[in-house]
Amino acid sequence: MVINLRMRFSLYILLLGGLLLSTVQCAKRASPTGGPRDSIPPLLINASPKLNTVFFDKDEINLTFNEYVTLKDISKQLIISPPLNSSQYKIYPVTGAAKKVTVKLLDTLLDNTTYTFNFGEGIIDFNESNPISYLTYTLSTGATIDSLYIKGRITDAFERETDRFISLQLYPVDSTFTDSVIYTKKPLYVTSTLDTTIYRFQNLRAGKYALVALKDQAGNYYFDQNADKIGFVDTLIELPQDSIIDLRLFKERTNFFWDKPYFINDHHIALAYYGDRKEEPFKMVSEVPDSFEYLVTQSRKTDTLNYWFKGAELDSLQFELKIKDSLQIRTVYFKNPVADSLVINKFTQGSLRLKSKFEIESNLPITQINSEQLVVTNVDTLQIPAKLEIQENYDRIFVDFEILPNDRYEIKLLPNALVDFWGNTNDTLVYKTSTKKIEDYGNIYLRVQHQSSVPFIIELLNNDKVVRRYTKPVDGNAYTFELLDAGKYRVRLIEDANENEQWDTGNYLQKIQPEKVIYFWKEIDLRANWDMNETFNTSQNYPDLPESATASGVLEAPDNPTQP
Repeated sequence: MVINLRMRFSLYILLLGGLLLSTVQCAKRASPTGGPRDSIPPLLINASPKLNTVFFDKDEINLTFNEYVTLKDISKQLIISPPLNSSQYKIYPVTGAAKKVTVKLLDTLLDNTTYTFNFGEGIIDFNESNPISYLTYTLSTGATIDSLYIKGRITDAFERETDRFISLQLYPVDSTFTDSVIYTKKPLYVTSTLDTTIYRFQNLRAGKYALVALKDQAGNYYFDQNADKIGFVDTLIELPQDSIIDLRLFKERTNFFWDKPYFINDHHIALAYYGDRKEEPFKMVSEVPDSFEYLVTQSRKTDTLNYWFKGAELDSLQFELKIKDSLQIRTVYFKNPVADSLVINKFTQGSLRLKSKFEIESNLPITQINSEQLVVTNVDTLQIPAKLEIQENYDRIFVDFEILPNDRYEIKLLPNALVDFWGNTNDTLVYKTSTKKIEDYGNIYLRVQHQSSVPFIIELLNNDKVVRRYTKPVDGNAYTFELLDAGKYRVRLIEDANENEQWDTGNYLQKIQPEKVIYFWKEIDLRANWDMNETFNTSQNYPDLPESATASGVLEAPDNPTQP
């Protein structure tokens, strides 16, 4: 009996130990989840001085929250109106987290003025980075809080997408006001679109104002014509009458000026410049022999003129340039010149497009061609008629021959086919290229409805590059874009008021607005062997028109002399 009781007790202890071990192991496997993620932004529970304080005379503002917060991109997010520069205030905590945000004022505020501190999304909670959206603190150094407002939308005058973080600036108009104030004086009121395209001024006082929008690259509230985009309205704003105003943002043509010319290589000088050169003159003024010759070409990558010369061995050249309204002489000294070798490369990449021309490019200007030294054969090795054409800038050459679909070509340039400015010629060059089948292409047929007497340009874009354009109207406003590669395309209409066949930007001081640009509301997804029929109604430019696509009936490359 005693033995039996002992056995039962031992069994009980064993079972209890197993149960405890199982519990411990389960506890190891089941780690706590921590609960759902906190998505609630911090809450402002106290402001000292209180919101909308009048007769403000303190040197700091304290904002207290219900949890620990930190500052994120506060120098970009915080907009103070009227503006204070970074030397006039400090904001804490600089690093780390706290339940209190303090704005320490280091300079005296203007008398009888309403100030607005818009923190954007610069205050976030410490743990999950939830932002307080557009927290605003308002105070007045006078007896009242100004309550008028202006709001509106910013759009880019030329690009389809509009920049974010645009600065909106209001200047009071009094007896001393001039249009040049945007270059020399900070605005009285400022706000920002932050990461949207919408702006809103609030707590404004009644009066007349000039309004501008700036993509303020330096963040200094001044218009830098060489760097900033600008938008403006043609008339002055009067509050409280005006309250909703939209603006178009554009980049002015940069004021022209010459940079210092410099030596590149043997018989090659660069005349660099900034801005819109047009026909800005320059003159080489060194004494040179009668055998001296020169050629000027435009760099395709930078704002630079290439000055090529021959017929004289020199150690320098002098140029007369107009700099700051005076003619000045600049000397270019030649240091360790190395003779350039002629290099010819294939410029046409991928398949050769139908109704195009094969292109090659040269590192040195090509001034002579000999089409008798050109041999072009097709897939059947039959020689076909072909000729060479020098493009206007002397750096690219067309190989012109009849291009047929679903064909392969070999292009051979024998020596003396190309001759550069110094008489150097090419070695034998061989290039191969091919064309696609007609069925590999698609077509876009576009009907344009634009109720305006202003002439317009129609451009077809692929990856933001213009691939086809019409500069003149066509019968029935039916625009044809045939034999296109499959891909995604966009269409834009440019009102060409001066009929110079290009988009013209605006000018603030001359009060010239940029020419109007309208994008078709959707992207056209073109497939191979399809016809896309679209209607671009600029007065109803929204997604209410059905897409129409059918199998292509184009079986051969049609003639279309109106298309470039």
